[in-house]
Amino acid sequence: MKQAGTLLIVDDNPDVLIAAKLLLKQHYQHIMTTDNPFDIEAIVNEHNIDVILLDMNFNRDAISGQEGFYWLKKITEYDPTIAVLLMTAYGDIQLAVDAIRAGAADFIAKPWQNELLLGAVAATFSHAKNKQQVGQLTRKTTALNQALNAPEFDFLGQSDAMLSVFNTIEKAAQTDANILIYGESGTGKELAAHAIHAASLRASQAFIGVDMGALSEGLFESELFGHKKGAFTDAKSDHVGRFELANNGTLFLDELANLPLNQQVKLLAALQNRQISPLGSNKPIDINIRLICATNDNLEHAVRDGLFRQDLLYRVNTIEIRLPPLRERKEDIPLLAKYYLTHFSNKYKRNLTLNSDDLNTLCGYAWPGNVRELAHAIERAVILSDGEHLAISAIIGDQHHEKVLEITQKNAEKNESGNENTPTFNLEQIEKRTIRDALKYYQGNVSHAAKALGLTRGAMYRRLEKYDL
Repeated sequence: MKQAGTLLIVDDNPDVLIAAKLLLKQHYQHIMTTDNPFDIEAIVNEHNIDVILLDMNFNRDAISGQEGFYWLKKITEYDPTIAVLLMTAYGDIQLAVDAIRAGAADFIAKPWQNELLLGAVAATFSHAKNKQQVGQLTRKTTALNQALNAPEFDFLGQSDAMLSVFNTIEKAAQTDANILIYGESGTGKELAAHAIHAASLRASQAFIGVDMGALSEGLFESELFGHKKGAFTDAKSDHVGRFELANNGTLFLDELANLPLNQQVKLLAALQNRQISPLGSNKPIDINIRLICATNDNLEHAVRDGLFRQDLLYRVNTIEIRLPPLRERKEDIPLLAKYYLTHFSNKYKRNLTLNSDDLNTLCGYAWPGNVRELAHAIERAVILSDGEHLAISAIIGDQHHEKVLEITQKNAEKNESGNENTPTFNLEQIEKRTIRDALKYYQGNVSHAAKALGLTRGAMYRRLEKYDL
C-alpha cells in the first residue's frame, strides 16, 4: 500500500528524475518532478508538498553545492513545514553536516542504492510530519494568545425566561447543531455562546469570537480564512484565520446581520464545503467547527428585504435561542446587581452594601442597555461611591439617566395615536419613539443617543434606517 503524501524531485538531470520517480512512485501516492529549481515556488503554492528531494548542484556551480544551500533556504521561506532531502554526486562528510545545520532533514550521495534512498525518503517524510505538527501548534498558539478572550462575567438568571434559555442551551450544547442567538444589544449573547461552548463536547478546545460588525470588507477574508505572507501589500507574515484557530472547537460570529451580501456568499461556501483557503494560497484547509452566531436584528425580515441570504440563514439557525431583554426579566435584577457589586468591589478593593430600597430603585429602571448597562452602572457606582454604601445616584440619579428613564416610561404609557392613558405593547413602536426622543434630547448626536440606549453605533444606524429616522 502506497504511503500518503506528495514528494517533489528537483534535479537538472532528466535521467535522475526518471529513475527516482520510477522507484518512489511504487511507495508514495504522489510524485512530482521538475528540472528547474525556479519552478519550486509555484509548485509549492499550488500543491501540498511534504518532502522535496533536492539536487545540490545545478548549472551555476558544478561541485560546491552552494546552489543546493540557496534553494534549501528559499524552500524554508516558502513553507517551513516542508522537509528537504539533499542529494549530490560529490558528497562528503562536511557537506552533509553543513546541509543538516542549514535545515536539511537528511543527505544522500548519487548514485544511490535504492534501499538507502527509500530509507532516507521514509525518514524525511517522518521529519516532515513532525515539522507540520510543530508548525501548526506554534502558529495556533501564537494566534490563540491574541484571540482568546474568556468572558469576564458569568451568564446568570433565575427568572422563568432565563430558565427556559438555560434548558435550551443544555439540550443543544451536547450536539454540533449550529445555533443562532437573538437578543437586543447588551442582553448577553456572547456570554450565552460561551455557556454553550462550556457545556459542549468541544469544551476543551478553543472558543474563537469574531465581531462581524467590526470587520471591513478588506479584512473579512484575512480575518476569517487567514492569509499567506505576501498575499497583499501589508502581509508581512502568515496569518492564521479564525476558522483555522477554531478548528475542533467553537466559532462565534457576533453581529451576523452586519455581513454584506458578497461576504455572505464566501461564508456560506466555507460552511457548506467545510474548507477554507487562506488568501494567497490555493491549498484548501479542512475545518471542523461548531458554529454559533448572534444578532440583534430580525434576520427573517432581512431576508425578506433582500439584505440577508435565506440559504445562509438556514445554515446557521438549526437551533434558535432568544435572550430576553432585562425589562422582561426584572426579577433577575437583584441577583445581577449583587453579583456585579461583588465583582467590582473585589476589583476595586471596596466593601460596599446594597439595601432593599436600592434594589427596588434598580428594579424600577427600564435598563434600555440591558445587562451590559447594569454592569457598567454598578461599576461606575462602585468607583464613585463614598463610605460603605453604594451610591445609587451614580447609577440612575444623574440627569442623563433620569431623562432616559422618563422617556422610556412615557413611551410605555402612550400608543401611536398619542393617547397617554392607553398603553401600547408593540415593541417596534416603543423602540422607534424611544430612539426618536433620544435623538431629540441629544440634539441629533447619534453617538450620545446610542450610548444612552445601550446600542452600538452600527446597531443604532441600522435602526435609523429601519425606522426612517
